[in-house]
Amino acid sequence: MNLRELTYLFILAALWGASFLFVRIASPALGPFVTIELRVLIAGLVLLAYAFFTRKKINILKRWRQYLILGTINAAVPFTLIAVASLTLTSSLASILNAMTPIFGTMIAWFSLKEEITLKKIFGMIVGFTGVVILMGWSPLQREKIVFLSAGCSILAAVFYGMGSVYVKKHFKGENFLSISIGQQMAAALVVLPTVMIPVSDRYINTEVIVSIIGLSVFCTALAYFFYFYLIEHAGPTKAITVTFLIPFFGVLWGMVFLNEPISFGMIIGLLTIVAGVLIITDAKIKQLF
Repeated sequence: MNLRELTYLFILAALWGASFLFVRIASPALGPFVTIELRVLIAGLVLLAYAFFTRKKINILKRWRQYLILGTINAAVPFTLIAVASLTLTSSLASILNAMTPIFGTMIAWFSLKEEITLKKIFGMIVGFTGVVILMGWSPLQREKIVFLSAGCSILAAVFYGMGSVYVKKHFKGENFLSISIGQQMAAALVVLPTVMIPVSDRYINTEVIVSIIGLSVFCTALAYFFYFYLIEHAGPTKAITVTFLIPFFGVLWGMVFLNEPISFGMIIGLLTIVAGVLIITDAKIKQLF
């Protein structure tokens, strides 16, 4: 990568890492369903406005069924699961658990696309899951049932992200990335919309919540895709996917700086172990960077 591409990569990781911070602030205030509905709807409208004013061609309506599936498995469900988990988990912990996405993506690709899985990849999976055990075992949070259920929601969100990546690879090969992003967000908005009627106690809105929603939808979703599109186009998808390794580090940093979240030795070891597992699985791709 040249300097510009590397800069955009770190900006993208910082934005997506910050999404866990904003969700952690907004979800307890508005409820997880309203938070995610605002996230995907505003992001989708911003991307639509960008496509309109720049006269970018998008192709969504002809494939609305596939976009509905994509919006469900790659945005509506995982976003909501993370928002639910954020009612209990710290943003740091949620961002670390999200790093499991490439591991689940590899597993799902093995089952659905019949991609080869080697002993090395299996070993990487074992290392990654060991990192989760270390992370939860040495977490600064109390070992209560709700904490482990929330962690399960975060891990399940990573499973859906893995499913989404495989679905895109199988059904949207060669499709315009802007169309994919707009179609995904707008479809997710339709899927999440009925859930906003679910009653949530003690809803409140303040400046911090408003800023979080704007940051989450405009910057961490809509703007982040602009940087992602640029990296895909100029650096290639293999290099762009390395953002996965940087997101949890920024997630931990923002949680520590802005929410004073505690960072334990177990969290650091768990994070490094999970990233090591992902590196082992994606070793062939990482080598192409050097």
